[in-house]
Order: sequence, then C-alpha cells, then structure tokens
Amino acid sequence: QVHLVESGGGLVQAGGSLRLSCTASGSIFSINAMGWYRQAPGKQRELVASITSGGSTNYADSVKGRFTISGDNAKKTVYLQMNNLKPEDTAVYYCNMEWGGPIRFRSWGQGTQVTVTS
Repeated sequence: QVHLVESGGGLVQAGGSLRLSCTASGSIFSINAMGWYRQAPGKQRELVASITSGGSTNYADSVKGRFTISGDNAKKTVYLQMNNLKPEDTAVYYCNMEWGGPIRFRSWGQGTQVTVTS
C-alpha cells in the first residue's frame, strides 16, 4: 500500500502565499516524477507543475513565475510554493507520484483545498 498525504492548503487573500507538502509512505520506491494537479469546481483536473527525478520541471502557463515545485526523493516528499495567489487558483490540489521499475505505478493524494479570496 502506498499513501500520499498532502498538507498546507487553506484560505488566503489574493497576493498571499501558501506552501503545499506531500509525503509518501508505504512500499514506494524509485520515484521517477512528482507533480501537483488541481481541480476547480466544474472543471477538469489539470497539471500545475511536475518535477522529474533528474530535477527537470514543467509548469502550467497560468502559474509560471508564481509557483515553484521542488522535491526530495530521499524524503519521498514534494513541495509546491505558491506566491502571488489569485482567486482563479482556488481549487483542490492533488499530489501525484510516478514510481517503480520496469512496471510503473502512479499514486495520488487525497487532495487539499486552496481558497484564494479577492
């Protein structure tokens, strides 16, 4: 069993900052990539940011310059620093980890709510 637990969500005013964390536990090994997704009410889940085990990052255009993803494979933890938050960033944020050897697995966290007020 693999469990991903997110923390750090909450309510913040526009222009504020939050830092999300996600830590994996259980039989997870050889993490290849970690990422953050979000889903706003009535919308599809979308990729926010991702990072590979080699350190390559990818960001949605809407968050470039405001969000920073980082990861610590040894700690099985991924972070998302969110600055200059906007009301349109309001969503449930989910972490995701791709792991394993020849057979790859993907695990999801339960989600954490981020609400940005204007």
